[in-house]
Amino acid sequence: MDIVFIEQFKLDTIIGIHDWEREQPQPIVLDIEIGCCIKKAVQSDHIKDCVDYFEVCERIRQLAATHHFQLVETLVEAISDMIINDFGARQVKIKLSKPNAVAGAQGVGVIIERSADNRNT
Repeated sequence: MDIVFIEQFKLDTIIGIHDWEREQPQPIVLDIEIGCCIKKAVQSDHIKDCVDYFEVCERIRQLAATHHFQLVETLVEAISDMIINDFGARQVKIKLSKPNAVAGAQGVGVIIERSADNRNT
């Protein structure tokens, strides 16, 4: 399996369980590995035959702007669902880090791995 990756993708979104967290957007940082087959894209040399990482990032921006999740777990699950369902990924691994969330920590967050075959692993 091939991997398309997006590293240190930074964006601001409303996220958190505390009232003060929901007053203004906070930064999150994503590292994403998208498992797919690039063979068709290699042969055609055309963007329509591969996972368009620019489009993935744009869709994540839209999702983060239009949904104000309380938990990072809910946001990262929504991102993985979108990548698998809308971009045909076989599997996805996402690390979501929330910098500045805990004093003394560079970041806190969650890492998930999902596959098109088994969505609950």
